[in-house]
Amino acid sequence: MEKVAIEGSEHWDLVLKPQHSFFDLNLKDVWQYRDLLWLFVRRDFVSFYKQTILGPFWFFIQPLFTTIMYTFIFGGLANIPTDGLPQPLFYLAGITTWNYFADCITKTSTVFKDNANIFGKVYFPRLILPLSLVVSNLIRFAVQMLLLLAAMAWYYWVKGNTSFHFTSYILLFPVVVSLMALLGLGIGMIISALTTRYRDLAFLVVFGVQLLMYATTVVYPLSSALVKFPKYSWVIEYNPMTPIIETFRLGFLGSGTFTWELFFYSVVTTLLTLMVGIFIFNKVEKNFVDTI
Repeated sequence: MEKVAIEGSEHWDLVLKPQHSFFDLNLKDVWQYRDLLWLFVRRDFVSFYKQTILGPFWFFIQPLFTTIMYTFIFGGLANIPTDGLPQPLFYLAGITTWNYFADCITKTSTVFKDNANIFGKVYFPRLILPLSLVVSNLIRFAVQMLLLLAAMAWYYWVKGNTSFHFTSYILLFPVVVSLMALLGLGIGMIISALTTRYRDLAFLVVFGVQLLMYATTVVYPLSSALVKFPKYSWVIEYNPMTPIIETFRLGFLGSGTFTWELFFYSVVTTLLTLMVGIFIFNKVEKNFVDTI
């Protein structure tokens, strides 16, 4: 096509070429289609809350009621320690981070199946759709962060509780958010590629994510797990989401277990997962329409 364009003195707006590398992200194409990405972000946001009475207020209601339930069950009945932090703040911090990560996985994991009709009709960089889901989930995460900050302000100024405080680890917040997004994106792309052939995985994703939460320090601190479950604590300690949540709590609430070794391990695991996800995603996207 390029040769014909040159010989005929014609200008081509778009040249389609065969994909030579499984790790080719086509970032140039993604940038050219950035307007489409924002349209997908708007579509995801509007369609999810369309025809609901409370609309975006569900951003606040869901984590608020989940925090109340966790405080009653894990803090009251089970009496699980929270590293000296107010129980609602401890659980809300864990819920805020975990919700973003879990949403990135569950929504990305069905991207092929949910958008097969679009993929089969028009060309655009396929990576646009998983990226749009990560960005749209980021809006929800930002709103829930406001809820966490409001709860911290209420405990500090109204309740007079000074057991929590910001620390210098808050500077790692952009890195923490990026790790959650990339890890969720990588796992979601792997599952999405596999569900084109094995539909049963789609039914296991939500259940599996819920189970994975209990192997992460969402409802208990890592320090408590190391003491109470020394034989199985390595499962929790080497869960890549554990250092992320612990760093988040340490930065915003001043309590958490942090080591550079575990944090670096989380970074490496995230990057490897993302590379595998890109490899499988690029391999499947070429012929998934024939199998889905």
